[in-house]
Amino acid sequence: MGTSRQPAVVRAVAVILAAGCLIGSLFGQAGRRSHPTGEGASTINVVAFRENESANPITSGNISLFDNGAEQEIQSFVPDRSAARIVLLVDNSLTIRADVEKLEAAALEFAYEIYDGDKLLIVGYDNDAAIVSDWTDDAKKIETELKGFHKQGDPHLFDAISAVVEDALRPLTAQKRAIIVVSDGLDKGSKTKFDHALATLQQLDIAVYCVQAADRTRGAIRRDVPKPRQVIDDLAEGTGGRIFPIDDPGSAAKAICDELRKNRYVLSYLPKSVSSESRRLLVVGEKGIVTRSKTMQPPE
Repeated sequence: MGTSRQPAVVRAVAVILAAGCLIGSLFGQAGRRSHPTGEGASTINVVAFRENESANPITSGNISLFDNGAEQEIQSFVPDRSAARIVLLVDNSLTIRADVEKLEAAALEFAYEIYDGDKLLIVGYDNDAAIVSDWTDDAKKIETELKGFHKQGDPHLFDAISAVVEDALRPLTAQKRAIIVVSDGLDKGSKTKFDHALATLQQLDIAVYCVQAADRTRGAIRRDVPKPRQVIDDLAEGTGGRIFPIDDPGSAAKAICDELRKNRYVLSYLPKSVSSESRRLLVVGEKGIVTRSKTMQPPE
């Protein structure tokens, strides 16, 4: 009797296990099918607002996206009202055409314009980048610590961008991130190449705003590096930022902080094709809607 029952028990266990595997497989397949739009989706940050300052909402129906020249189907386009982490990257090298007081004044404006929840990290750079004021929203604390600015050395701008991206911003993957560069765009001596710095900013979708000082080179051609004005233009345009003059830092601070809190959106889409090369991006709003975003998506 014992020998006759064992095969039956084995067969019963086998049936149960097979049924369990089948059910598990079906649940697994159902789970994968329940999130079809998540796999392979790309997201980009977009600034969008109506020219007439109307409060009418902007939706995906008002926006078009082109990836490598091909129009894409937008999956979602939602406002991002979250708090921002903003790095203020200030050129305090010897020859910048702005005195220390002007640099301090420009930085201080941002300390009083940021919104609740935003935080500033202020970094001064010359041959090296150094923290002047660590992450904080305390304007009085920032005002005291701004005395750390000085004018010495050469402007290693590209190295400074790389340092703040890698050490301060890359880890903040869930945060809204931006860099405000207070500079004329001159780099003298960086080991980091400009193209690499810009590509990293675009890869991580970090917007760069520029508070521009007067060009100390007066447009002189420089070997192997772009002109300062071109650096400023490419940083802002390539990442979806803007350029402001250093002579009116109050207006710059208000415009940038307002934009980061009120006019930022997150656009999600599923690229129609995958490329190992950089892809050109273009976000276009319908008539009366201004849009800005990064212009390139470097390869992963």
